[in-house]
Amino acid sequence: MRPGERTGRGDRGFTYLGLLFLVALIGLALATAGEVAATTARREREAQLLWAGHEYRAAIGRYWNQRRSYPMALQDLIGTGGDAKVQLRFLRRLYTDPVSGGLDWVLVLAPGGGIMGVASSSKGAPLKTGGFDEADQGFDEAKSYADWKFTFQPGPVRRRPRTP
Repeated sequence: MRPGERTGRGDRGFTYLGLLFLVALIGLALATAGEVAATTARREREAQLLWAGHEYRAAIGRYWNQRRSYPMALQDLIGTGGDAKVQLRFLRRLYTDPVSGGLDWVLVLAPGGGIMGVASSSKGAPLKTGGFDEADQGFDEAKSYADWKFTFQPGPVRRRPRTP
């Protein structure tokens, strides 16, 4: 080897350092993508929870309008029983809680007996904190999904005025 010639060992260290930097950069990008995907999935579960809660609220309202009492169990919303000639269904099926993943709804009991609403059993903090429907008043102040109570409260019957 002549004086002034390089052996090439310094170049190998630079390539290795560059490769380590590239792997770290790819790892950071994948971690960010995973976090975005998890947040998107959580927002989707929140939207499903709002939909299912509204369905339960509407079914309890239909039950109330038909019977003038609250259902005693969620099963009452999907059928009247075996000996009825006409089976009334206020809900197609019992929906699972999308956040907890089971049929473990917390039942909101009516003062006079029966079920006036449902709430999620999840204690997780919601991502959505505003922009709720008028029927969901108070959801913007909720600390957990369990604070989102989908209740039906009977009120005065509002009829449309007649037009001549």
